[in-house]
Amino acid sequence: MRHRWVDNQKSKTILDHQPINMGVQIPFKKLMLLHIIFIACLRLSAAELQRFEHRLQHDGSLSFLVVGDWGRRGSYNQSLVAYQMGLIGEKLEIDFVISTGDNFYEDGLTGEDDPAFLDSFTSIYTAPSLQKQWYNVLGNHDYRGDVEAQLSPVLTKKDSRWLCSRSFILNAEIVEFVFVDTTPFVDEYFQDPGDSTYDWRGVYRRKEYLSDLLKDVNAALKNSKAKWKIVVGHHTIKSAGHHGVTKELLLRLLPILEENNVDMYVNGHDHCLEHISSNGIEFLTSGGGSKAWRGDRNWWSPEELKLYYDGQGFMSVKMTQSEAVVLFYDVHGNILHKWSIPKEPFKAA
Repeated sequence: MRHRWVDNQKSKTILDHQPINMGVQIPFKKLMLLHIIFIACLRLSAAELQRFEHRLQHDGSLSFLVVGDWGRRGSYNQSLVAYQMGLIGEKLEIDFVISTGDNFYEDGLTGEDDPAFLDSFTSIYTAPSLQKQWYNVLGNHDYRGDVEAQLSPVLTKKDSRWLCSRSFILNAEIVEFVFVDTTPFVDEYFQDPGDSTYDWRGVYRRKEYLSDLLKDVNAALKNSKAKWKIVVGHHTIKSAGHHGVTKELLLRLLPILEENNVDMYVNGHDHCLEHISSNGIEFLTSGGGSKAWRGDRNWWSPEELKLYYDGQGFMSVKMTQSEAVVLFYDVHGNILHKWSIPKEPFKAA
């Protein structure tokens, strides 16, 4: 395993599990002071996103796969997509895999012992080339189950590839990834959830949670010294698919991406493979890990829409200092689309 975790939330974890002795009488002023300190510590601990490190290959390159919307115990061609991922992963000698969320259908995991984890992940992605680190974000279907189970280190003990967090940073030297928890942005899940029940533990103070998250994302991107900047989330920002544009992200997250010269926004949510090039940002949808939506497409400007494929598949990215090459594959491993993004080399001071 080639990642390192810098724990910026240790103080919060300790405080959250500190027992309170109700038999001790504390003066009111002292109690208020302790409360202020407690809140300050919580905010301080949340001021930075978790950070992970991943080394480049010996030639200074980085290769990875992206798959989303997959966890169906092998059905809806999930197993076939996984097989082709294994072949392409071996060919490209990938460093890791990114999951864009909706990791377990229909309603996430029921707990740490849910057999769906083994049935939909460990027993499906068995190719030697896929025995690398998986960096996962949560999707809206994951929020319908036990969110804490997917975040639990218990799953990592069961399968060391598994790494899932709400939002975090992955530094791979030439590129910095910022993974964003997009589900809490969507108003519909709070205002009109229908028959679905969402696990909002950790997001109770939604307004404050989103405000802090946006500040953290902006700070991470602004402070990044990496040549490339990639943001990963579950929900679409721009898409011609079934879900289309996520207006909350368009209004709140996109301006931060544009301001900080982000190169790519990578997502799932729409069950398709898609590439939209707009205002200097490549919007890449990889949501074809299992069930796809045939014929469910909306109009989009032909000048911006470079690919729309309403079937199963996945995406690969190979990066160097000077170029990123993106390829989309169907369920049979055929290349559907190739896009090269050049980058000027750093100038010596």
